[in-house]
Amino acid sequence: MYKYLFGPVPSRRLGMSLGVDLIPHKICTLNCVYCECGPTTKLTLARKEYVPYDEVVKELNNYFSNNPDSDYITFSGSGEPTLNSRIGDVLRFIKLKKPDIPVAVLTNGTLFYQKQLRKELCDADLVLPSLDAASELSFQRINRPYHGLNIQEYIQGLQDFRNEYKGKIWLEVLILPGYNDNSKDLKLLKQAFDKIQPDIIQLNTLDRPGTVSDIRAADRTKLQQIADYWRLDNVEIIASASKRKDIKSYREDIETAILETIYRRPCTLNDLVKILGSHVNEINKYLDILEANNKIEPIRQERGLFYKIKHK
Repeated sequence: MYKYLFGPVPSRRLGMSLGVDLIPHKICTLNCVYCECGPTTKLTLARKEYVPYDEVVKELNNYFSNNPDSDYITFSGSGEPTLNSRIGDVLRFIKLKKPDIPVAVLTNGTLFYQKQLRKELCDADLVLPSLDAASELSFQRINRPYHGLNIQEYIQGLQDFRNEYKGKIWLEVLILPGYNDNSKDLKLLKQAFDKIQPDIIQLNTLDRPGTVSDIRAADRTKLQQIADYWRLDNVEIIASASKRKDIKSYREDIETAILETIYRRPCTLNDLVKILGSHVNEINKYLDILEANNKIEPIRQERGLFYKIKHK
Protein backbone atom coordinates (compact mmCIF):
# COMPACT_ATOMS: atom_id res chain seq x y z
CA MET A 1 0.00 0.00 0.00
CA TYR A 2 1.53 3.26 -1.15
CA LYS A 3 0.99 6.61 0.55
CA TYR A 4 1.92 8.95 -2.29
CA LEU A 5 1.23 6.80 -5.36
CA PHE A 6 -2.15 5.56 -6.55
CA GLY A 7 -3.45 3.41 -9.36
CA PRO A 8 -2.76 2.91 -12.15
CA VAL A 9 -6.24 4.31 -12.66
CA PRO A 10 -8.42 4.34 -15.80
CA SER A 11 -8.09 7.88 -17.09
CA ARG A 12 -10.33 9.22 -19.85
CA ARG A 13 -7.46 11.28 -21.22
CA LEU A 14 -4.31 9.34 -20.36
CA GLY A 15 -5.21 5.64 -20.48
CA MET A 16 -3.51 3.64 -17.72
CA SER A 17 -2.09 6.35 -15.48
CA LEU A 18 0.03 5.97 -12.32
CA GLY A 19 -0.77 8.90 -10.04
CA VAL A 20 1.80 10.74 -7.93
CA ASP A 21 0.22 12.85 -5.18
CA LEU A 22 2.48 15.52 -3.68
CA ILE A 23 -0.14 17.47 -1.70
CA PRO A 24 -2.22 16.44 1.33
CA HIS A 25 -6.00 16.56 1.02
CA LYS A 26 -7.11 19.24 0.30
CA ILE A 27 -4.59 22.06 -0.05
CA CYS A 28 -5.12 24.18 -3.14
CA THR A 29 -4.92 27.66 -4.63
CA LEU A 30 -8.60 27.43 -5.60
CA ASN A 31 -11.84 26.30 -4.01
CA CYS A 32 -13.79 25.45 -7.16
CA VAL A 33 -17.55 25.00 -6.91
CA TYR A 34 -17.34 21.84 -9.03
CA CYS A 35 -14.47 19.98 -7.33
CA GLU A 36 -15.33 16.31 -6.84
CA CYS A 37 -12.69 15.99 -4.11
CA GLY A 38 -14.69 18.30 -1.87
CA PRO A 39 -14.12 21.83 -0.57
CA THR A 40 -10.59 23.13 -0.10
CA THR A 41 -9.53 22.91 3.54
CA LYS A 42 -6.43 25.11 3.15
CA LEU A 43 -6.47 27.86 0.53
CA THR A 44 -2.92 29.05 -0.10
CA LEU A 45 -0.24 30.16 -2.56
CA ALA A 46 2.62 28.97 -0.33
CA ARG A 47 4.91 26.44 -2.03
CA LYS A 48 6.45 23.98 0.43
CA GLU A 49 7.68 20.40 0.58
CA TYR A 50 4.24 19.25 1.70
CA VAL A 51 5.22 15.58 1.41
CA PRO A 52 8.85 14.42 1.76
CA TYR A 53 10.81 14.03 -1.47
CA ASP A 54 12.76 11.06 -0.10
CA GLU A 55 9.60 9.13 0.74
CA VAL A 56 8.07 9.76 -2.68
CA VAL A 57 11.24 8.59 -4.41
CA LYS A 58 11.36 5.49 -2.19
CA GLU A 59 7.82 4.55 -3.21
CA LEU A 60 8.57 5.17 -6.89
CA ASN A 61 11.65 2.94 -6.75
CA ASN A 62 9.60 0.19 -5.14
CA TYR A 63 6.81 0.52 -7.70
CA PHE A 64 9.19 0.53 -10.68
CA SER A 65 10.87 -2.65 -9.39
CA ASN A 66 7.65 -4.59 -8.95
CA ASN A 67 5.18 -3.44 -11.60
CA PRO A 68 4.87 -3.13 -15.38
CA ASP A 69 5.12 0.29 -16.97
CA SER A 70 1.97 2.39 -17.17
CA ASP A 71 0.91 4.53 -20.14
CA TYR A 72 1.60 7.71 -18.17
CA ILE A 73 2.96 8.84 -14.85
CA THR A 74 0.79 11.72 -13.74
CA PHE A 75 1.23 14.37 -11.06
CA SER A 76 -2.27 14.83 -9.69
CA GLY A 77 -4.17 14.26 -6.50
CA SER A 78 -6.55 15.88 -4.10
CA GLY A 79 -4.79 19.25 -4.07
CA GLU A 80 -2.74 21.45 -6.42
CA PRO A 81 0.50 19.52 -7.20
CA THR A 82 2.55 22.57 -8.18
CA LEU A 83 2.29 23.84 -4.59
CA ASN A 84 4.93 21.22 -3.72
CA SER A 85 8.31 22.95 -3.96
CA ARG A 86 10.05 19.66 -4.89
CA ILE A 87 7.87 18.76 -7.88
CA GLY A 88 10.72 19.53 -10.26
CA ASP A 89 13.07 17.20 -8.36
CA VAL A 90 10.54 14.35 -8.41
CA LEU A 91 9.95 14.93 -12.11
CA ARG A 92 13.67 14.74 -12.89
CA PHE A 93 13.98 11.54 -10.85
CA ILE A 94 11.17 9.89 -12.83
CA LYS A 95 12.68 10.92 -16.17
CA LEU A 96 16.04 9.51 -15.06
CA LYS A 97 14.58 6.17 -13.94
CA LYS A 98 11.90 5.77 -16.62
CA PRO A 99 12.80 7.96 -19.61
CA ASP A 100 10.43 6.11 -21.94
CA ILE A 101 7.27 6.71 -19.89
CA PRO A 102 5.66 10.10 -20.61
CA VAL A 103 5.04 12.29 -17.57
CA ALA A 104 1.94 14.47 -17.31
CA VAL A 105 1.12 17.26 -14.86
CA LEU A 106 -2.53 17.90 -14.01
CA THR A 107 -2.67 21.44 -12.63
CA ASN A 108 -5.00 24.39 -12.37
CA GLY A 109 -2.17 26.54 -13.75
CA THR A 110 -2.65 29.37 -11.28
CA LEU A 111 1.01 29.45 -10.20
CA PHE A 112 2.50 29.71 -13.68
CA TYR A 113 3.14 33.40 -13.10
CA GLN A 114 6.16 32.16 -11.11
CA LYS A 115 9.17 31.77 -13.40
CA GLN A 116 10.80 29.21 -11.09
CA LEU A 117 7.80 26.89 -11.31
CA ARG A 118 7.68 27.17 -15.09
CA LYS A 119 11.33 26.14 -15.17
CA GLU A 120 10.68 23.15 -12.87
CA LEU A 121 8.06 21.73 -15.24
CA CYS A 122 10.15 21.96 -18.40
CA ASP A 123 10.96 18.20 -18.37
CA ALA A 124 7.29 17.13 -18.40
CA ASP A 125 5.99 15.62 -21.63
CA LEU A 126 2.46 16.91 -21.20
CA VAL A 127 0.94 19.63 -19.03
CA LEU A 128 -2.82 19.80 -18.56
CA PRO A 129 -3.78 23.14 -16.98
CA SER A 130 -7.35 24.36 -16.61
CA LEU A 131 -9.02 27.65 -17.42
CA ASP A 132 -12.75 27.92 -16.74
CA ALA A 133 -13.18 31.67 -17.08
CA ALA A 134 -11.40 34.66 -18.56
CA SER A 135 -13.30 37.39 -16.71
CA GLU A 136 -12.56 38.31 -13.10
CA LEU A 137 -16.21 37.99 -12.08
CA SER A 138 -16.64 34.46 -13.45
CA PHE A 139 -13.21 33.40 -12.16
CA GLN A 140 -14.15 34.47 -8.64
CA ARG A 141 -17.59 32.88 -8.88
CA ILE A 142 -16.47 29.49 -10.26
CA ASN A 143 -12.96 28.98 -8.92
CA ARG A 144 -13.11 31.01 -5.68
CA PRO A 145 -9.32 31.64 -5.64
CA TYR A 146 -6.92 32.61 -2.89
CA HIS A 147 -7.24 36.38 -2.48
CA GLY A 148 -3.85 37.04 -4.05
CA LEU A 149 -4.82 35.63 -7.45
CA ASN A 150 -6.41 37.52 -10.33
CA ILE A 151 -7.45 36.42 -13.80
CA GLN A 152 -5.03 38.65 -15.73
CA GLU A 153 -2.00 37.21 -13.90
CA TYR A 154 -3.43 33.70 -14.32
CA ILE A 155 -3.78 34.00 -18.10
CA GLN A 156 -0.41 35.76 -18.46
CA GLY A 157 1.25 32.91 -16.57
CA LEU A 158 -0.25 30.36 -18.97
CA GLN A 159 0.90 32.48 -21.91
CA ASP A 160 4.44 32.75 -20.51
CA PHE A 161 4.54 29.01 -19.92
CA ARG A 162 3.51 28.36 -23.52
CA ASN A 163 6.31 30.61 -24.76
CA GLU A 164 8.94 28.73 -22.70
CA TYR A 165 7.69 25.14 -22.67
CA LYS A 166 8.50 22.77 -25.55
CA GLY A 167 6.08 19.95 -24.65
CA LYS A 168 2.36 19.53 -25.24
CA ILE A 169 -0.28 21.64 -23.47
CA TRP A 170 -3.86 20.36 -23.24
CA LEU A 171 -6.01 23.12 -21.77
CA GLU A 172 -9.17 21.93 -20.00
CA VAL A 173 -12.26 24.16 -19.85
CA LEU A 174 -15.09 22.96 -17.63
CA ILE A 175 -18.49 24.31 -18.62
CA LEU A 176 -21.12 25.06 -15.99
CA PRO A 177 -24.49 26.20 -17.38
CA GLY A 178 -25.41 29.56 -15.91
CA TYR A 179 -21.84 30.26 -14.87
CA ASN A 180 -19.56 30.44 -17.92
CA ASP A 181 -21.64 29.49 -20.98
CA ASN A 182 -22.84 33.00 -21.91
CA SER A 183 -21.58 34.78 -25.02
CA LYS A 184 -19.41 37.25 -23.07
CA ASP A 185 -17.55 34.52 -21.16
CA LEU A 186 -17.14 32.38 -24.26
CA LYS A 187 -15.76 35.32 -26.26
CA LEU A 188 -13.24 36.17 -23.53
CA LEU A 189 -12.18 32.54 -23.27
CA LYS A 190 -11.51 32.43 -27.00
CA GLN A 191 -9.36 35.55 -26.68
CA ALA A 192 -7.41 33.81 -23.91
CA PHE A 193 -6.91 30.72 -26.12
CA ASP A 194 -5.40 32.97 -28.81
CA LYS A 195 -2.81 34.13 -26.26
CA ILE A 196 -2.07 30.75 -24.66
CA GLN A 197 -2.01 28.72 -27.90
CA PRO A 198 -2.62 25.28 -26.33
CA ASP A 199 -2.13 22.22 -28.53
CA ILE A 200 -5.60 21.00 -27.58
CA ILE A 201 -8.56 22.62 -25.83
CA GLN A 202 -10.52 19.96 -23.94
CA LEU A 203 -14.13 20.86 -23.32
CA ASN A 204 -15.50 19.16 -20.23
CA THR A 205 -18.36 19.32 -17.74
CA LEU A 206 -19.41 17.75 -14.45
CA ASP A 207 -19.37 13.99 -14.01
CA ARG A 208 -20.81 14.18 -10.50
CA PRO A 209 -22.03 16.86 -8.07
CA GLY A 210 -19.51 19.42 -6.89
CA THR A 211 -19.16 21.30 -3.62
CA VAL A 212 -22.28 23.43 -4.07
CA SER A 213 -25.79 22.23 -4.80
CA ASP A 214 -26.96 24.60 -7.56
CA ILE A 215 -24.57 23.56 -10.33
CA ARG A 216 -25.37 21.11 -13.11
CA ALA A 217 -23.66 19.47 -16.03
CA ALA A 218 -23.87 20.69 -19.61
CA ASP A 219 -25.24 18.13 -22.03
CA ARG A 220 -23.39 16.96 -25.13
CA THR A 221 -25.45 19.24 -27.38
CA LYS A 222 -24.49 22.30 -25.33
CA LEU A 223 -20.80 21.40 -25.42
CA GLN A 224 -20.96 20.95 -29.18
CA GLN A 225 -22.66 24.33 -29.57
CA ILE A 226 -19.82 25.95 -27.62
CA ALA A 227 -17.20 24.17 -29.74
CA ASP A 228 -18.99 25.36 -32.88
CA TYR A 229 -19.18 28.92 -31.51
CA TRP A 230 -15.40 29.05 -31.03
CA ARG A 231 -14.75 27.66 -34.53
CA LEU A 232 -11.31 26.35 -33.57
CA ASP A 233 -9.71 23.23 -35.03
CA ASN A 234 -8.12 22.08 -31.77
CA VAL A 235 -11.25 21.80 -29.57
CA GLU A 236 -12.29 18.33 -28.43
CA ILE A 237 -15.14 17.25 -26.19
CA ILE A 238 -14.04 14.86 -23.45
CA ALA A 239 -15.61 11.40 -23.69
CA SER A 240 -18.14 10.35 -21.07
CA ALA A 241 -16.94 8.73 -17.86
CA SER A 242 -18.49 5.38 -18.79
CA LYS A 243 -15.86 4.97 -21.53
CA ARG A 244 -13.21 4.50 -18.84
CA LYS A 245 -14.48 0.97 -18.37
CA ASP A 246 -12.96 0.07 -21.73
CA ILE A 247 -9.46 1.00 -20.52
CA LYS A 248 -7.31 -2.02 -19.66
CA SER A 249 -6.50 -0.76 -16.17
CA TYR A 250 -10.17 -0.81 -15.13
CA ARG A 251 -10.52 -3.01 -12.04
CA GLU A 252 -13.76 -4.84 -11.44
CA ASP A 253 -12.68 -5.63 -7.87
CA ILE A 254 -12.65 -1.94 -6.90
CA GLU A 255 -16.05 -1.42 -8.51
CA THR A 256 -17.41 -4.42 -6.62
CA ALA A 257 -15.93 -3.23 -3.31
CA ILE A 258 -17.57 0.20 -3.71
CA LEU A 259 -20.95 -1.31 -4.58
CA GLU A 260 -20.83 -3.79 -1.69
CA THR A 261 -19.90 -1.01 0.73
CA ILE A 262 -22.63 1.44 -0.19
CA TYR A 263 -25.18 -1.39 -0.50
CA ARG A 264 -24.90 -1.72 3.28
CA ARG A 265 -25.20 2.02 3.89
CA PRO A 266 -24.77 5.26 1.91
CA CYS A 267 -21.23 6.67 2.13
CA THR A 268 -19.46 9.92 1.34
CA LEU A 269 -16.32 10.00 -0.77
CA ASN A 270 -14.21 10.35 2.39
CA ASP A 271 -16.05 7.41 3.98
CA LEU A 272 -15.13 5.21 1.02
CA VAL A 273 -11.51 6.35 1.09
CA LYS A 274 -11.22 5.37 4.75
CA ILE A 275 -13.12 2.08 4.43
CA LEU A 276 -11.44 0.83 1.25
CA GLY A 277 -7.99 2.28 1.88
CA SER A 278 -7.70 3.66 -1.66
CA HIS A 279 -6.64 7.11 -2.79
CA VAL A 280 -9.38 9.72 -3.14
CA ASN A 281 -8.64 10.17 -6.86
CA GLU A 282 -8.89 6.46 -7.49
CA ILE A 283 -12.27 6.21 -5.74
CA ASN A 284 -13.41 9.28 -7.67
CA LYS A 285 -12.69 7.62 -11.03
CA TYR A 286 -14.84 4.62 -10.17
CA LEU A 287 -17.67 6.70 -8.73
CA ASP A 288 -17.79 8.62 -12.02
CA ILE A 289 -18.27 5.39 -13.97
CA LEU A 290 -20.78 3.85 -11.56
CA GLU A 291 -22.95 6.95 -11.65
CA ALA A 292 -22.67 7.25 -15.44
CA ASN A 293 -23.85 3.62 -15.67
CA ASN A 294 -26.81 4.32 -13.33
CA LYS A 295 -25.58 1.94 -10.65
CA ILE A 296 -25.30 4.58 -7.91
CA GLU A 297 -26.72 8.03 -7.22
CA PRO A 298 -25.67 10.94 -4.99
CA ILE A 299 -27.84 12.35 -2.24
CA ARG A 300 -26.96 15.57 -0.41
CA GLN A 301 -27.38 15.44 3.36
CA GLU A 302 -26.26 17.58 6.28
CA ARG A 303 -22.86 15.85 6.55
CA GLY A 304 -22.18 16.15 2.84
CA LEU A 305 -22.70 14.25 -0.41
CA PHE A 306 -23.52 10.57 0.03
CA TYR A 307 -23.62 7.79 -2.56
CA LYS A 308 -26.19 5.03 -2.53
CA ILE A 309 -27.28 2.17 -4.76
CA LYS A 310 -29.65 3.33 -7.48
CA HIS A 311 -32.73 1.12 -7.60
CA LYS A 312 -34.32 0.80 -11.01
